[in-house]
Amino acid sequence: MNSETRSETLTLAELQALIDRMYSSKDEARGIDGTFMWLMEEIGELAGALREGTPQETAAEFADVLAWLATIANVAGVDLQRAVLEKYGRGCPGCGEMVCSCDAAEKP
Repeated sequence: MNSETRSETLTLAELQALIDRMYSSKDEARGIDGTFMWLMEEIGELAGALREGTPQETAAEFADVLAWLATIANVAGVDLQRAVLEKYGRGCPGCGEMVCSCDAAEKP
């Protein structure tokens, strides 16, 4: 990793921009459907790591899922940081509280 991108912190917007800079031409050529399939493959790998992986393998799979989510957001033209803030920035979308008080059976 070069010094330009090496940091102890990375915002969601910075992650999305980093992924765009590294992979945008490949991602655009692959399109949403192809990119979604890669995301699903990584989610499957994360599921396996959660069941049987080492902590390092599990962490790497979380990173892969997040990177592929940023990739598909780029292809779809979605600003992830804005989307997350709009949906969750003022609290739970179900009950509106910062500490969710929805019934456990409900999906907020």
